[in-house]
Amino acid sequence: QFEQSSLQAIHQQRREMLSNVCSRYTRKRRLLQPDDLRHLVVDDTHGLLYCYVPKVACTNWKRVMMVLTGQGKYRDPLAIPAHEAHVPSNLRTLSEYSIPEINYRLRSYLKFVFVREPFERLVSAYRNKFTLSYNTAFHKRYGTKIIRRHRQHPSDRALERGDDVRFEEFVYYLLDPRTQQEEPFNEHWERVHSLCHPCIIHYDVVGKYETLAEDADYILQLVGADASVKFPVSSKTTRTTDDMTAQFFQDISPFYQRRLFNLYKMDYLLFNYSIPSYLRIR
Repeated sequence: QFEQSSLQAIHQQRREMLSNVCSRYTRKRRLLQPDDLRHLVVDDTHGLLYCYVPKVACTNWKRVMMVLTGQGKYRDPLAIPAHEAHVPSNLRTLSEYSIPEINYRLRSYLKFVFVREPFERLVSAYRNKFTLSYNTAFHKRYGTKIIRRHRQHPSDRALERGDDVRFEEFVYYLLDPRTQQEEPFNEHWERVHSLCHPCIIHYDVVGKYETLAEDADYILQLVGADASVKFPVSSKTTRTTDDMTAQFFQDISPFYQRRLFNLYKMDYLLFNYSIPSYLRIR
């Protein structure tokens, strides 16, 4: 019981922090569009809405949601291949429902989101999408464009393959005004507040990557999930850490560090992350 009440207090603090920052920084409440709801996965069985954020344990959460919504078809989240967790037809999102159904679910379901230190998430996305040889779709779609715009004298090979984007070039791409004029950010580096709209949707639980296991258990208990449903505990040693993130930022000038921080500032404020000590923007 004690553990439950201390967890409740932590989550209460996170919600209060969120609503304080929202009231300080958002003047006008806008209405949600169906397009805003594409990241909200629905579990009608347990009355659950999950806003997924790439690079914040979202593959494992989607696996768990498939177990919860699968009517016994899946038992063990880890038995579901990662690629299958991302097949859109395997999970319903809130954007697929009618407006009355959407409003009903937003009012009465338990809503949760998981967040992560913003620059750690960004470096994790960069490492995953630009440094692994198998992500050729990202290299072609984004890498070639980044190299064409942000590298002086690129080789023909780099322009064609786009598979050796440097972190610094990725930062220039994010800060280039043309990038967001042409299209929204890819979900892997889009800000959480733009994916999940935490100032419009009132989340009941804001889980953190840093306390993933406890927060996941807490949510599964809250919705009365079957005791056999366990959130997979990752043993991955390749995960991006604070020290690793600091190394990536060593070569980024203070000028660009500050601009990048400003780009992700709302996520820092909303989810109560402090300015990383390795940044030179004081």
